[in-house]
Amino acid sequence: MPKFAANLTMMFNEVPFMERFSAAAQAGFTAVEFLFPYEHAAEDIARQLREHGLQNVLFNMPPGDWGAGERGIASLPGREAEFRDGVAKAIEYAKALGTPRLHVMAGLLPEGADRARHRAVYIDNVRYACREAAKHGITILLEPINTRDIPGYFLNTQADAHAIREEVGAENLKVQMDFYHVQIVEGDIAMKVRRYLPHIGHIQIASVPMRHEPDTGEVNYPYLFALLDELGYDGWLGCEYRPAKGTVEGLGWMQAYTTNRTVTEDESPRSTGDIRQT
Repeated sequence: MPKFAANLTMMFNEVPFMERFSAAAQAGFTAVEFLFPYEHAAEDIARQLREHGLQNVLFNMPPGDWGAGERGIASLPGREAEFRDGVAKAIEYAKALGTPRLHVMAGLLPEGADRARHRAVYIDNVRYACREAAKHGITILLEPINTRDIPGYFLNTQADAHAIREEVGAENLKVQMDFYHVQIVEGDIAMKVRRYLPHIGHIQIASVPMRHEPDTGEVNYPYLFALLDELGYDGWLGCEYRPAKGTVEGLGWMQAYTTNRTVTEDESPRSTGDIRQT
């Protein structure tokens, strides 16, 4: 049975951020994620988590100047010192919040840039983040992101992310697989899950193409949820979507997975018969 974590950056926007913890708990969530916690004191967020019986499963390391359009700095030459400061800040928040995973945002590749140089910087920075995070039992995540939503983003495909993971070679480095991004960039989600699952540290979901609740659009989520159960995935599924109308009003899709039920044959990945482990 899948476990869902509410993304408090994108969900429950009907109330201010610090009130979303209560709203998520009232809606039945036991875990949350968010993009960035840094506008709030760590102790204040920790208090919200405690008071509402929630665990924080993920947030991002500092992304540079988000308001100016930056989307991470890990692959940007000349920003290494700033990156290391961000690693320290993120780890301090993670320790206070009990967060087991941190996502390192790669950043935007400038037009005409030497990709090999950016890749080398990225690998060095990721290695540093992994070393520091390992001291505290924290897993570092890399996430490929589609270039429709973030044009110029450095890391776009599962294969590239896993190649970098292998080159870095850190035990506490995994890949964050957002089904929304995978479908837009490459498709073939189920086979990528089968191939990479041992090295997937977190999964996120949203409909495609509109990034709303996962009961609409072109992705067959009942099939994918059944597949994850079959393969033994026991991690969280981050609900990183924009509610089409209201957050609570749109949660009906989740009811089938919060009560015991039998997966129907047409939802089961076993029903296809011709899919093999890669």
